[in-house]
Amino acid sequence: MTLRVERDEETGVAVVTLDREARHNAIDLETAAELSAVWREFRFAEEVRAVVLTGSGAAAFCTGIDRGVEVPQPASPYSADDPLIAIGPKAADLWKPVIAAVNGMACGGAFYLLGEAEFLIASTTATFFDPHTSYGMVSAYEAVYMAQRMPFGEAARMSLMGTAERLCAQRAYEIGLVSELTAPEELLPAALRAARTLAGFPTQAVQGTVRALWSAKQATLQQALAQAPALIALGNLPPERQADLFTNRSRTPRPRLR
Repeated sequence: MTLRVERDEETGVAVVTLDREARHNAIDLETAAELSAVWREFRFAEEVRAVVLTGSGAAAFCTGIDRGVEVPQPASPYSADDPLIAIGPKAADLWKPVIAAVNGMACGGAFYLLGEAEFLIASTTATFFDPHTSYGMVSAYEAVYMAQRMPFGEAARMSLMGTAERLCAQRAYEIGLVSELTAPEELLPAALRAARTLAGFPTQAVQGTVRALWSAKQATLQQALAQAPALIALGNLPPERQADLFTNRSRTPRPRLR
């Protein structure tokens, strides 16, 4: 198992923890399948009324897809097999509120998860970045999700600047990506306080409000995501060139404080 799922039936809150600390909570095929399964399970779990999603350890919330995962792709640029496409709660038709507690790095494929959470609470040590362009890859799904949550210029800068810089927690809070900042040791307690509040309200009203909020942007989101497979197929470098760029990557990104 690559996830830890803890349920508190008394409060109605479940905590889902990405549990691959040694791999910076990167998502392999097993993790992707487990995430999809747990969201679908929560649809039928009446005792779960709110969810906190976080990562194990202090270094990373999630660093996207595990670079060791190989997914064969069809030749057509109009179809692609994306192992992360169904890892978020909305992809599983779950309309119970999900709060992301972001500890450490959140990058690349982590945005599939952050993009489908209701709101983010972050440790002051959290950083956000999108490495795709640095490795010759199109940031399509990730960029679309972040453009839905951030001012366009900020989403564009993060998507285009790759590994050259990281968005710090303070700046993420200032631009509205993060709704609350905490000390590292206060991150999970803060997320649990919010989740317990939501779980204590009438569940149909909460879920209806979640659905209403997402209906405001879902049509635009789906139209944008539909363009992603072709853009990725047309713009990505061959896998061997991506691997070469990744192997020779710089390990000294410049944090963007302001």
